[in-house]
Amino acid sequence: MNPTSNTILSTINELFGSLFSSIDSSIYSALDEIAFIDTGILNSTYFEKLLGTSANNGILLIANALLIGFILYYAVKHLLSSFAIVEAQNPYQFILKLILVGILMNSSFFLCEQIVNLNNLLSTAIRDVGHNLLHADICFSKLIDVSNSIILVEENSSNIFSIDGIIKTIVSVGFLNLTFIYSIRYILLKVFILISPFAILTLSLRSTSNLFKAWFKCFLSLLFIELFADFILIVMFSLEYSATSLVSKLLFIGAIFALMKVNNYVRDLIGGISIDTYNTMYGMRRLYET
Repeated sequence: MNPTSNTILSTINELFGSLFSSIDSSIYSALDEIAFIDTGILNSTYFEKLLGTSANNGILLIANALLIGFILYYAVKHLLSSFAIVEAQNPYQFILKLILVGILMNSSFFLCEQIVNLNNLLSTAIRDVGHNLLHADICFSKLIDVSNSIILVEENSSNIFSIDGIIKTIVSVGFLNLTFIYSIRYILLKVFILISPFAILTLSLRSTSNLFKAWFKCFLSLLFIELFADFILIVMFSLEYSATSLVSKLLFIGAIFALMKVNNYVRDLIGGISIDTYNTMYGMRRLYET
């Protein structure tokens, strides 16, 4: 191989080596912060003010105004039902439902907080069981140790152009993709919590109750991604890896792809919204139709 080729290969290897080092030092720990969500997602002064600390401010103010609009809508509909023009729900049932909806709607922050906390407790319990059985911390930041133990790029003269180099590239790109996926999930969870008062409000009328079902299914599916990922991580740490075994390296890559597809598995089981940037809007439309 001529000196020019050696220089090009050396430069490429150096660039990819710097990229891998940057990913190893930041991506893994960042994944733990955005993948394992607790009530800290709600602990923001601006977020709480935006949602509303009472019925007189924030999004709750708008939601309560719409609640009054629903009352006016029902009053007109009930008046028309007296002339047999339309049918209206029993007024006692409607008032009772509206009171319940109003209480739940103004307590939406607390309800979402408890749901997130329950999901976090389940996730922590699953990972604790894995820790007790495998004597290893079940988290993304510890996967770097597994990756470095089976992918020995530095021992190959051609580095990135070796089998281990290619596998290391796939692994690094996979974890980078996971970071984007879980970042989208993190943002969408905050969005769904913000619109929770409007989702609960739609329970007031039969014609709009499907919107609440769609919201609730999306919200739960985003949370359940974490639980499903916990089991995949436990399986990853339970496997026996070897730097000389190509099969163990392929299984490690397969587990990473499984983590990337967790959202699809959850949607197939319970429905929900896609956190793939291309399919998110389609998923929302499909949920409402079903």
